Amino acid sequence: MMDADAQIDEQAAAPRVALITGGAGGVGLATAARFLRDGWAVGLCDVSARKLDEARERLDSGDGRLLPVAADIRVVAECERAVRVVSEWRGRLDCVVNAAGVWTEGPSDAVTEEEWDHVLDVNLKGTFFICRYAIPALERTGGCIINISSDAGLWGNKGAAVYCASKGGVALVTRALAVEMAERGVRVNAICPGDIDTPMIHYQAQTFGKGDPDGYLRDLLSHYPQGKQARFIRPDEVAALIAYLASAEAAPITGACLSMDFGLTAGY
Repeated sequence: MMDADAQIDEQAAAPRVALITGGAGGVGLATAARFLRDGWAVGLCDVSARKLDEARERLDSGDGRLLPVAADIRVVAECERAVRVVSEWRGRLDCVVNAAGVWTEGPSDAVTEEEWDHVLDVNLKGTFFICRYAIPALERTGGCIINISSDAGLWGNKGAAVYCASKGGVALVTRALAVEMAERGVRVNAICPGDIDTPMIHYQAQTFGKGDPDGYLRDLLSHYPQGKQARFIRPDEVAALIAYLASAEAAPITGACLSMDFGLTAGY
Protein backbone atom coordinates (compact mmCIF):
# COMPACT_ATOMS: atom_id res chain seq x y z
CA MET A 1 0.00 0.00 0.00
CA MET A 2 1.24 3.50 -0.88
CA ASP A 3 1.20 5.79 2.16
CA ALA A 4 -0.52 9.20 2.08
CA ASP A 5 2.72 11.18 1.73
CA ALA A 6 3.84 9.04 -1.20
CA GLN A 7 0.47 9.51 -2.89
CA ILE A 8 0.78 13.28 -2.52
CA ASP A 9 4.32 13.22 -3.93
CA GLU A 10 3.21 11.08 -6.87
CA GLN A 11 0.32 13.41 -7.63
CA ALA A 12 2.58 16.48 -7.45
CA ALA A 13 5.05 14.84 -9.87
CA ALA A 14 2.38 13.81 -12.37
CA PRO A 15 1.84 16.06 -15.38
CA ARG A 16 -1.03 18.47 -15.08
CA VAL A 17 -3.87 17.67 -17.46
CA ALA A 18 -5.62 20.11 -19.79
CA LEU A 19 -8.73 19.62 -21.90
CA ILE A 20 -8.72 21.82 -25.01
CA THR A 21 -11.79 22.11 -27.24
CA GLY A 22 -11.32 23.14 -30.83
CA GLY A 23 -7.98 21.49 -30.32
CA ALA A 24 -7.22 20.41 -33.88
CA GLY A 25 -6.72 23.86 -35.34
CA GLY A 26 -5.90 27.51 -34.76
CA VAL A 27 -5.66 28.63 -31.15
CA GLY A 28 -6.51 25.18 -29.80
CA LEU A 29 -3.68 23.49 -31.68
CA ALA A 30 -1.18 26.20 -30.71
CA THR A 31 -2.26 25.91 -27.08
CA ALA A 32 -1.85 22.14 -27.13
CA ALA A 33 1.68 22.54 -28.53
CA ARG A 34 2.52 25.08 -25.81
CA PHE A 35 1.11 22.95 -22.98
CA LEU A 36 2.93 19.83 -24.21
CA ARG A 37 6.17 21.81 -24.39
CA ASP A 38 5.56 22.95 -20.81
CA GLY A 39 5.17 19.35 -19.61
CA TRP A 40 1.38 19.06 -19.46
CA ALA A 41 -0.70 16.12 -20.62
CA VAL A 42 -3.35 17.25 -23.11
CA GLY A 43 -6.78 15.92 -23.96
CA LEU A 44 -7.37 17.28 -27.45
CA CYS A 45 -11.06 17.61 -28.26
CA ASP A 46 -12.42 18.40 -31.72
CA VAL A 47 -15.46 17.54 -33.81
CA SER A 48 -13.31 16.34 -36.73
CA ALA A 49 -11.67 12.93 -36.30
CA ARG A 50 -9.62 13.58 -39.45
CA LYS A 51 -8.22 16.83 -38.11
CA LEU A 52 -7.49 15.15 -34.78
CA ASP A 53 -5.45 12.52 -36.62
CA GLU A 54 -3.51 15.30 -38.37
CA ALA A 55 -2.99 17.07 -35.04
CA ARG A 56 -1.74 13.86 -33.45
CA GLU A 57 0.81 13.47 -36.25
CA ARG A 58 2.05 17.02 -35.63
CA LEU A 59 2.08 16.96 -31.83
CA ASP A 60 2.45 13.45 -30.49
CA SER A 61 5.96 12.69 -29.21
CA GLY A 62 5.06 9.13 -28.28
CA ASP A 63 5.31 9.70 -24.54
CA GLY A 64 1.61 9.20 -23.85
CA ARG A 65 0.84 12.82 -22.99
CA LEU A 66 -1.63 13.39 -25.84
CA LEU A 67 -5.17 12.02 -25.96
CA PRO A 68 -7.34 12.90 -28.98
CA VAL A 69 -11.09 12.89 -28.24
CA ALA A 70 -13.58 13.31 -31.06
CA ALA A 71 -16.69 15.05 -29.71
CA ASP A 72 -19.37 17.44 -30.92
CA ILE A 73 -19.72 20.01 -28.16
CA ARG A 74 -23.08 21.16 -29.55
CA VAL A 75 -24.45 18.01 -27.88
CA VAL A 76 -24.59 18.12 -24.08
CA ALA A 77 -23.97 14.38 -23.72
CA GLU A 78 -20.83 14.77 -25.83
CA CYS A 79 -19.57 17.52 -23.51
CA GLU A 80 -20.05 15.21 -20.54
CA ARG A 81 -18.28 12.35 -22.33
CA ALA A 82 -15.30 14.46 -23.39
CA VAL A 83 -14.75 15.75 -19.86
CA ARG A 84 -15.18 12.29 -18.36
CA VAL A 85 -12.77 10.62 -20.79
CA VAL A 86 -10.03 13.21 -20.24
CA SER A 87 -10.55 13.33 -16.45
CA GLU A 88 -10.37 9.55 -16.13
CA TRP A 89 -7.37 9.26 -18.47
CA ARG A 90 -4.87 10.31 -15.81
CA GLY A 91 -7.17 10.65 -12.84
CA ARG A 92 -7.20 14.44 -12.77
CA LEU A 93 -8.09 17.61 -14.66
CA ASP A 94 -6.27 20.88 -14.04
CA CYS A 95 -7.32 23.21 -16.85
CA VAL A 96 -10.06 23.57 -19.44
CA VAL A 97 -9.49 25.74 -22.49
CA ASN A 98 -12.63 26.40 -24.50
CA ALA A 99 -11.17 27.33 -27.89
CA ALA A 100 -13.83 25.86 -30.19
CA GLY A 101 -15.60 28.54 -32.18
CA VAL A 102 -17.39 29.32 -35.44
CA TRP A 103 -18.05 32.59 -37.24
CA THR A 104 -20.96 34.00 -39.18
CA GLU A 105 -21.80 37.45 -40.47
CA GLY A 106 -24.38 39.22 -42.57
CA PRO A 107 -27.54 41.31 -42.24
CA SER A 108 -29.55 40.47 -39.14
CA ASP A 109 -32.78 40.42 -41.11
CA ALA A 110 -31.38 37.54 -43.17
CA VAL A 111 -30.32 35.32 -40.24
CA THR A 112 -31.91 31.88 -40.14
CA GLU A 113 -32.78 29.85 -37.07
CA GLU A 114 -30.30 27.19 -38.19
CA GLU A 115 -27.49 29.75 -38.42
CA TRP A 116 -28.31 31.15 -34.98
CA ASP A 117 -28.48 27.69 -33.41
CA HIS A 118 -25.20 26.53 -34.95
CA VAL A 119 -23.18 29.54 -33.77
CA LEU A 120 -24.72 29.71 -30.31
CA ASP A 121 -24.48 25.95 -29.82
CA VAL A 122 -20.75 25.83 -30.58
CA ASN A 123 -19.62 29.13 -29.10
CA LEU A 124 -21.81 29.44 -26.01
CA LYS A 125 -23.72 26.25 -25.24
CA GLY A 126 -20.69 24.03 -25.80
CA THR A 127 -18.46 26.31 -23.75
CA PHE A 128 -20.89 26.34 -20.85
CA PHE A 129 -21.52 22.60 -20.73
CA ILE A 130 -17.83 21.73 -20.96
CA CYS A 131 -17.39 24.02 -17.94
CA ARG A 132 -20.42 22.54 -16.21
CA TYR A 133 -19.08 18.98 -16.36
CA ALA A 134 -15.47 19.94 -15.62
CA ILE A 135 -16.20 21.81 -12.39
CA PRO A 136 -16.03 18.83 -9.98
CA ALA A 137 -12.69 17.62 -11.36
CA LEU A 138 -11.25 21.14 -11.39
CA GLU A 139 -12.35 21.68 -7.81
CA ARG A 140 -10.34 18.63 -6.74
CA THR A 141 -7.14 20.01 -8.28
CA GLY A 142 -7.69 23.73 -7.70
CA GLY A 143 -7.76 24.09 -11.46
CA CYS A 144 -8.89 26.76 -13.86
CA ILE A 145 -11.03 27.50 -16.91
CA ILE A 146 -9.90 29.72 -19.77
CA ASN A 147 -12.57 30.65 -22.30
CA ILE A 148 -11.88 32.24 -25.66
CA SER A 149 -14.28 35.12 -26.17
CA SER A 150 -13.51 37.90 -28.66
CA ASP A 151 -13.36 41.64 -29.15
CA ALA A 152 -16.88 40.96 -30.46
CA GLY A 153 -17.78 39.85 -26.94
CA LEU A 154 -16.95 43.33 -25.65
CA TRP A 155 -18.39 45.63 -28.29
CA GLY A 156 -20.67 45.42 -31.28
CA ASN A 157 -19.35 44.36 -34.68
CA LYS A 158 -21.42 45.60 -37.59
CA GLY A 159 -23.10 42.73 -39.38
CA ALA A 160 -22.10 40.16 -36.74
CA ALA A 161 -24.95 40.27 -34.23
CA VAL A 162 -25.16 36.49 -33.92
CA TYR A 163 -21.45 36.08 -33.30
CA CYS A 164 -21.49 39.02 -30.85
CA ALA A 165 -24.36 37.38 -28.96
CA SER A 166 -22.39 34.17 -28.61
CA LYS A 167 -19.11 35.76 -27.55
CA GLY A 168 -20.77 38.35 -25.31
CA GLY A 169 -22.42 35.39 -23.61
CA VAL A 170 -19.04 33.73 -23.15
CA ALA A 171 -17.64 36.88 -21.52
CA LEU A 172 -20.49 37.23 -19.04
CA VAL A 173 -20.69 33.49 -18.31
CA THR A 174 -16.97 33.68 -17.51
CA ARG A 175 -17.52 36.45 -14.97
CA ALA A 176 -20.51 34.72 -13.41
CA LEU A 177 -18.68 31.41 -13.08
CA ALA A 178 -15.64 33.15 -11.59
CA VAL A 179 -17.75 34.64 -8.81
CA GLU A 180 -19.57 31.35 -8.23
CA MET A 181 -16.43 29.21 -8.22
CA ALA A 182 -14.12 31.47 -6.20
CA GLU A 183 -14.95 29.83 -2.86
CA ARG A 184 -14.42 26.42 -4.45
CA GLY A 185 -10.90 27.28 -5.57
CA VAL A 186 -11.49 27.31 -9.34
CA ARG A 187 -10.38 30.32 -11.37
CA VAL A 188 -12.29 31.30 -14.51
CA ASN A 189 -11.02 33.81 -17.06
CA ALA A 190 -11.59 34.75 -20.68
CA ILE A 191 -9.34 36.08 -23.40
CA CYS A 192 -10.94 38.47 -25.86
CA PRO A 193 -8.71 38.49 -28.95
CA GLY A 194 -9.00 40.57 -32.04
CA ASP A 195 -8.44 38.94 -35.41
CA ILE A 196 -6.15 35.91 -35.28
CA ASP A 197 -4.32 34.34 -38.18
CA THR A 198 -6.14 31.01 -38.05
CA PRO A 199 -8.11 28.89 -40.52
CA MET A 200 -11.29 30.59 -39.26
CA ILE A 201 -10.26 34.03 -40.47
CA HIS A 202 -9.38 32.65 -43.90
CA TYR A 203 -12.75 30.88 -43.97
CA GLN A 204 -14.33 34.25 -43.19
CA ALA A 205 -12.47 35.90 -46.04
CA GLN A 206 -13.35 33.20 -48.55
CA THR A 207 -16.99 32.91 -47.47
CA PHE A 208 -17.89 36.53 -46.82
CA GLY A 209 -15.31 38.41 -48.87
CA LYS A 210 -17.57 38.76 -51.93
CA GLY A 211 -14.95 37.28 -54.20
CA ASP A 212 -12.11 39.39 -52.79
CA PRO A 213 -10.68 37.57 -49.75
CA ASP A 214 -7.51 39.66 -49.73
CA GLY A 215 -9.58 42.84 -49.69
CA TYR A 216 -11.66 41.44 -46.83
CA LEU A 217 -8.51 40.83 -44.78
CA ARG A 218 -7.13 44.28 -45.59
CA ASP A 219 -10.39 45.82 -44.43
CA LEU A 220 -10.15 44.01 -41.11
CA LEU A 221 -6.65 45.33 -40.54
CA SER A 222 -7.66 48.86 -41.51
CA HIS A 223 -9.61 49.21 -38.23
CA TYR A 224 -6.54 48.73 -36.01
CA PRO A 225 -4.74 51.77 -34.59
CA GLN A 226 -1.36 50.58 -35.92
CA GLY A 227 -2.30 51.68 -39.43
CA LYS A 228 0.06 50.27 -42.06
CA GLN A 229 1.91 48.33 -39.36
CA ALA A 230 -1.23 46.43 -38.33
CA ARG A 231 -1.06 42.64 -38.41
CA PHE A 232 -3.11 39.70 -37.23
CA ILE A 233 -2.46 38.07 -33.86
CA ARG A 234 -0.51 34.82 -34.07
CA PRO A 235 -2.07 31.71 -32.47
CA ASP A 236 1.10 31.12 -30.44
CA GLU A 237 0.71 34.58 -28.90
CA VAL A 238 -2.74 33.64 -27.63
CA ALA A 239 -1.37 30.30 -26.43
CA ALA A 240 1.30 32.13 -24.42
CA LEU A 241 -1.35 34.13 -22.56
CA ILE A 242 -3.40 30.98 -21.96
CA ALA A 243 -0.32 29.27 -20.54
CA TYR A 244 0.24 32.19 -18.18
CA LEU A 245 -3.38 32.19 -17.00
CA ALA A 246 -3.07 28.46 -16.28
CA SER A 247 0.08 28.97 -14.20
CA ALA A 248 0.50 29.49 -10.47
CA GLU A 249 1.74 33.02 -11.16
CA ALA A 250 -1.79 33.94 -12.29
CA ALA A 251 -3.38 32.89 -8.98
CA PRO A 252 -4.88 36.36 -8.25
CA ILE A 253 -6.52 36.57 -11.68
CA THR A 254 -10.11 35.37 -11.93
CA GLY A 255 -13.21 36.86 -13.52
CA ALA A 256 -11.09 38.75 -16.04
CA CYS A 257 -11.98 39.25 -19.69
CA LEU A 258 -8.58 40.20 -21.06
CA SER A 259 -8.42 42.17 -24.28
CA MET A 260 -5.72 41.04 -26.69
CA ASP A 261 -6.38 43.14 -29.77
CA PHE A 262 -3.59 45.67 -30.42
CA GLY A 263 -5.81 48.32 -28.81
CA LEU A 264 -8.77 47.74 -31.14
CA THR A 265 -11.37 48.04 -28.37
CA ALA A 266 -9.54 50.72 -26.39
CA GLY A 267 -11.27 53.51 -28.28
CA TYR A 268 -10.64 55.97 -31.08
